[in-house]
Amino acid sequence: MKLSVIHLLVLVLTLCIGLEPCFAQPDEDTNSSLIIESNATQENNLLSPSKTLSGNELQNKLGSSLGSTLANELGVSATGFGAGASRPVIRGLEGARVQILENGLSVSDVSSISADHATSNPMQSTRQIEILRGASALMYGSGSSGGLVNVINDRIATSLPGEVTGALNTSYETVNQGKTASAVLDTSRGPIALHLDTAVSNANDYRIPGYAEQGGPNANWAISPGIRQNVPYSGKLPFSFNNENNLGLGASYIGDQGYTGVSLLRLNHDYGVPTADGGFIQQSQNRYDLQHETRDPLDGFTSFKFSFSNSRYIHNEYDSNGVAQTNWKNDAAELRAVLDHQAWMGWKGSFGLQSSSAKLTATDIASGNAAIVPQTVTNSNSLFWVEQGNFGSFKNSLGLRYNYVSQDPNQSSIYADSTNNYRPPALINRQFNLSSYSAGSIYEFAKGYGLGAAYTVSQRAPSAPELYAYGPHDATATYIVGNSNLQIETSHNIELSLQKTNGLLQGKASIYQNEFTNYIYGFYTSSTASGPGYQNYPVVVSQQANAIIKGAEGELTYNWQKGGIGTRIFGDASLGSFNSGGNLPLQPAPRIGAEIAHQLNQWQMNISYIHAFQQTRLATFEIGPTPSYNLLNAGLSYTKKVNVTNWTTYLRLSNLLNQDIRYATTPETVRLYAPQPGRSLMVGVRAAF
Repeated sequence: MKLSVIHLLVLVLTLCIGLEPCFAQPDEDTNSSLIIESNATQENNLLSPSKTLSGNELQNKLGSSLGSTLANELGVSATGFGAGASRPVIRGLEGARVQILENGLSVSDVSSISADHATSNPMQSTRQIEILRGASALMYGSGSSGGLVNVINDRIATSLPGEVTGALNTSYETVNQGKTASAVLDTSRGPIALHLDTAVSNANDYRIPGYAEQGGPNANWAISPGIRQNVPYSGKLPFSFNNENNLGLGASYIGDQGYTGVSLLRLNHDYGVPTADGGFIQQSQNRYDLQHETRDPLDGFTSFKFSFSNSRYIHNEYDSNGVAQTNWKNDAAELRAVLDHQAWMGWKGSFGLQSSSAKLTATDIASGNAAIVPQTVTNSNSLFWVEQGNFGSFKNSLGLRYNYVSQDPNQSSIYADSTNNYRPPALINRQFNLSSYSAGSIYEFAKGYGLGAAYTVSQRAPSAPELYAYGPHDATATYIVGNSNLQIETSHNIELSLQKTNGLLQGKASIYQNEFTNYIYGFYTSSTASGPGYQNYPVVVSQQANAIIKGAEGELTYNWQKGGIGTRIFGDASLGSFNSGGNLPLQPAPRIGAEIAHQLNQWQMNISYIHAFQQTRLATFEIGPTPSYNLLNAGLSYTKKVNVTNWTTYLRLSNLLNQDIRYATTPETVRLYAPQPGRSLMVGVRAAF
């Protein structure tokens, strides 16, 4: 079924289907109504995140990865490279156009380079996830034309806990025999706040509905021209396992005028890559953070904040026989300083600076030479300024960011593979001056009703792989050739919205258009490359062209007063195309959905349904269409307070219809051979004190 943006907008404004509960933690004798918060309420403050997940809402949606946790949010979908690697896709944009943060600084992994690389955010220790766009996004980075995702773990406390607090959680999932245990503990000794979080999860290959191969076991897709592959698997999907453990520690000194804190994270993550050939990745990261805040540092200023992170990221890629192929490293450091000022002529805001340096290395283990991308040092220095002013019925925001980026490859690097007839990109240093800005306003034309408009210009420098890549990439079955002459990519985004932010019925509907100048993409040539271990990989060259993404999204929420019942309905779609003709690759399918949630005393229940339409708008090289699917999930929990501890027993039912779910945002090497997990039951116990 084809669905145009106009048709979906009409559907959103009149029918808007989808819902998501935001539960309040019930006390033993609670009988209050269930409140479902609309995105419109969160976006009423233009500098606040466009969506915040926290508390029980986050716990109820928590997945094994960041992408799976956010996959059903309004305007957000995800890549699906098995259970281990899944990244959010925001309004049809992913990779380097959606920056991932941890406590306001870069997560410093290599997930933006390829969809088979997992983000290094441990989900079990996450306290809050924020999705930022517009002026609020310019506080943290430029070039994130899709938006930014900030994962907050509270390892560095900003206030003293009055008593020992924490949470314990354990669960078991049937689809993959997945076992998870996690613990979070916060306490204090005098002015020192202490934090510990740890989690261990082990999941085997997951069960799938039907056959692994899209269209059945005899579809014999030929991703590499002339080489048809048959994957006859059913039951359990090979190389879909996912094992992770992490330990986080933090300590803060809390004073009358602010705080100073440090934290460390150790992460180990082993997961399968379920392509037709199979393989797996072993990932690890050591991360150290420092944060400081001084309140009322100067006349006219409310706070000064400083943060610094240092990260050592490593992952090794193995083939299906367990032979190590490639070693990736990313050594990164970043600092950020922000001054928040008091109201000046009706405006409140912040200005600051941010600086980062990262050394990326990809080594072919057999030869010791550069695998795909040469060692490259990326330096970034930026200044930013954001403001919000409330004037009568108008709430206005302004944002400005200047960023200087340099890409410095090791000019003596030797590529591990040079079988391609294409000449390798020149290893030349590149410098980019980026200017991004945003302006927005919400006009409250009646009590609780707002009409909004926002305009954002965002510039992005080409990444190191886009500039200098050269060699075969097994996970996508392509031979990648960078282009060291790429120019700055610029997006011009305009959004119009209508929202209702009070009363039992709330909601929001938006339409947007994102025009790109010099959009960077991988152009599939008519050539192929072959070499040791690979045959007929399509040659993909970094190129630029003008492009446009148009979209619409909307939601309605309704809470039955004193009934303990809440509902939300939503719909979203984005259409991406090149100005010269043809569709952008890996675009999400349009979706509609619905959910209802009910709270009765200590019991909470919810059921959700999402229909994703068939994706027929494919790039010229994509194989399709991607099938439509119906996702039906349900949950049930019971909470009992014993002394100071809230004990919650819960179960979550996923993909109850046992649908063959394949995301259009996932590269074909996985989408055609690896559906999402089938029907599953998760049972667990959580204790919060």
